[in-house]
Amino acid sequence: MPPNTTATSGDKPGKSGRKKGRKARLIVLVLVLAIIGGIAYGAYWSISTVRASFPQTKGSITLEGLSGPVDVKRDGYGIPQIYASSDTDLFMAQGYVQAQDRFYEMDVRRHMTSGRLSEMFGKSQVKNDEFLRTLGWDRVAKKEYDEELSDSTKQYLQAYAKGVNAYLKGKDGADISLEYAALGFTNDYKPAEWTPVDSVSWLKAMAWDLRGNMQDEIDRALMTSRLGPQQIADLYPQYPYTVGEDDEPNTIVQEGQYDELSETFKQDSASSGTSGSTSGTSGTSGTSGSSSSSSGLTSQLSGLYDVLDDLPAAVGVNGSGIGSNSWVVAGKHTITGKPLLANDPHLSASLPSVWYQMGLHCRTVSSKCQYDVTGYTFAGMPGVVIGHNQDIAWGMTNSGVDVTDLYLEKLSGDGYLYDGKVRPFTTREETIKVAGGASKKIVVRQTEDEMPLLSDRDDELVKVGKKATVDNAAPDRGDGYAVALKWTALKAGTTMDAVFAMDRATDWNDFRDAAKLFDVPSQNLVYADTKNHIGYQLPGKIPTRAKGDDGSIPVPGWESKYAWTGFIKFDELPYEYDPERGYIVTANQAVVGKDYPYTLTTDWGYGARSQRITDLIEGKIKGGGKISTDDMRQMQLDNSSEIAQLLVPILLKLNPDDPDVREAQKLLQGWGYTQDADSAAAAYFNAVWRNILKLAFGNKLPKELRVEGQCLWVDPVNSTGPVDDTDKVRECGQRDADQAQPDGGDRWFQVVRNLLDKKDSDWWTTPASGTRPKAVHDRDKLFERAMIDARWELTAKLGKDIDTWSWGRLHRLFLKNQTLGTSGPGALQYILNRGPWKLSGGEGTVNATGWNAAGGYGVVWVPSMRMVVNLDDPDKSKWINLTGASGHAFSAHYTDQTGKWAKGELLDWSFSEKAVDASTSDTLVLKP
Repeated sequence: MPPNTTATSGDKPGKSGRKKGRKARLIVLVLVLAIIGGIAYGAYWSISTVRASFPQTKGSITLEGLSGPVDVKRDGYGIPQIYASSDTDLFMAQGYVQAQDRFYEMDVRRHMTSGRLSEMFGKSQVKNDEFLRTLGWDRVAKKEYDEELSDSTKQYLQAYAKGVNAYLKGKDGADISLEYAALGFTNDYKPAEWTPVDSVSWLKAMAWDLRGNMQDEIDRALMTSRLGPQQIADLYPQYPYTVGEDDEPNTIVQEGQYDELSETFKQDSASSGTSGSTSGTSGTSGTSGSSSSSSGLTSQLSGLYDVLDDLPAAVGVNGSGIGSNSWVVAGKHTITGKPLLANDPHLSASLPSVWYQMGLHCRTVSSKCQYDVTGYTFAGMPGVVIGHNQDIAWGMTNSGVDVTDLYLEKLSGDGYLYDGKVRPFTTREETIKVAGGASKKIVVRQTEDEMPLLSDRDDELVKVGKKATVDNAAPDRGDGYAVALKWTALKAGTTMDAVFAMDRATDWNDFRDAAKLFDVPSQNLVYADTKNHIGYQLPGKIPTRAKGDDGSIPVPGWESKYAWTGFIKFDELPYEYDPERGYIVTANQAVVGKDYPYTLTTDWGYGARSQRITDLIEGKIKGGGKISTDDMRQMQLDNSSEIAQLLVPILLKLNPDDPDVREAQKLLQGWGYTQDADSAAAAYFNAVWRNILKLAFGNKLPKELRVEGQCLWVDPVNSTGPVDDTDKVRECGQRDADQAQPDGGDRWFQVVRNLLDKKDSDWWTTPASGTRPKAVHDRDKLFERAMIDARWELTAKLGKDIDTWSWGRLHRLFLKNQTLGTSGPGALQYILNRGPWKLSGGEGTVNATGWNAAGGYGVVWVPSMRMVVNLDDPDKSKWINLTGASGHAFSAHYTDQTGKWAKGELLDWSFSEKAVDASTSDTLVLKP
């Protein structure tokens, strides 16, 4: 049975102060001095500094290097549309314009990807830089640029860099951004010139945050310190490949192809039993037959988690909870008779938004100037990542395929053991420059297969590597095992080529050719074109593994049988084109069914959002209706809670004694399960759900997964039977609130669904209390206790009067500047940060304003943008960004889209030159 635990209040553990302190020290000194400077030079800050950094958007500017004039037309939201007569002029202008709006963001990003944050923010970032230098993103990016990318892509990257540097020329930091003025109070940092490699490196950061199931691998292993194999299996249930009474497929590809599978693999697959059906592994297999429940391995992976968690998130919550929605509907089901395509990637909320909207237009599309494309890109990178051109549209969601593995390495002298022989490490020395302090040198070690040793960057990993339990066949540990990372993004690739190829694609074949180049991160690509075709393609460099290795746990690096055996060929990857059903939905569910011969991952999303989107589309079709652009928008805003539909009928049958609890219970009567911001019922149900998770699962998880500072009295790890209360030990949680477990996502929906009919399951154990001297194994008693706890939790948070309750009061979005806005004195945070906004939606809903049930109700990730592309008339397409075009805190376009985004509104999206001219507010001419 799950371990006996009792919650208690208490001081946070020492680790809390250490961990949060490292993040909080991010330029606190800068902030203090900046505030002092602001008081002393108030007029300077309020007028000169602020306005100096605003971009010029009218008139003309001469840029050396242009071959002809370029027009930059901005609409009322400051969104630029660029018109040029050559490719290089187009991308040079893109670099200039993005630097006008977002250079500080671009500069921070390149310092992150190159492991040089300490140059800007001082010694508090040295640990992060050490880890990032060990990964070596910028080194891989340079190799890509030097050896892999096409000549045309290099020309575009060079032109983009030239445009950024034209903007920087002759400017001091304060002329570029308010943040540089603040930094100037404590160090003499000066922005350096932009390079093409700076742009390529950002793709590595994006790939890191979308890297797949590493967090689940760590969590499964950490659970072994408190839970047994079956209990872990309960918490990672098998993926439901079919759903509903008719066993409808719960996969993206249903009528699709992977029709060129090699005969050799088919034969190997048949004999070895290799299959893509593995999902929701129990996490019970050990390393090379070892018991993975050892405290050594648990501590080792906890140490790795600490390192990963301290890294700045590029586009997500350090890889946790990242999802997205994208779907396409064929013309036979739409009002226009042409396809409609929707996309809303779910990422961490950031200020400014991770996305930058713009259009890139050749005045005449020709071999000299090949682009007429519009959509979303990243500041610091040329081209358009998601959007449409004159012929096709495309969207993306994270596929979640497993492209990372952790290896235990047996160290021997200056090398490591591999198949009985010692191989030397490849080493390099890195110098980390530190603002306001002395430089620090580190040595990075890599295996022959270019796997960096992560354990070199964390003392705890080194210590517990000496204790990790392995089987008797393992080599003597000597000074311990190291931990190395295998990751597809650490090999040079061609994703940057793919971006440009996709931007100029004219049909399905061009699109698939572009997808072949899309190495990392592997994404679900959704397609539509003006000729009434729709499609889906899974791209990416996806590894194949030996028999018995599904990538779900760390494996021995000293045996070659655990090495990757290759990569899935592109023609063997799943795709779908013009399916008979007339639509394709991707929302992080399984890509393919059990018959696919390769294991793509063991950790899919469980399909709550995809099934709801499918139901909405099917409802419209079966009702005889046709789908409009606004129907697609309303689907994006659907707030229906699947878990509420499952649990509310049960909750309404309970009979709590407390009249105040019964009063709250009545809120659920007649509730439509929608999580609107003004809904009191949604507030109460989500509080009940949070407390069910805490009582049934959260209090039984090991400290490494629980919320930092949440302390429990638990049985000692090595106890074999009931323990007296006097012998229990006090354990306090160690994980940040936005990444703790149980997070309440759709995996937990499936966990509870599987257990719901087992009313006396040990998971439904309600701990003893003042009125109940013994623990009770009863589902309904635990649910009743959760209803009671939820009632008093909301009374404390929202007041006793339930008429004043609303989900939006709990579920709020704060937008914070990702450096100066996250710590230090409140005055500067007030200048840079915005919010709160009360939001509808929730976890596992289509309108995925995510929250972590273990940590609280605040918004953790969001639909970072929303778009609906109309392939009949692109000028009738719609889009919105989370924030605004500008990264300047006092610009009118800093957060001018956020209010509309929060309400679910979309902006007009002009594409044709006529529509762009009609919406233009400012025009800037860049002259050669």
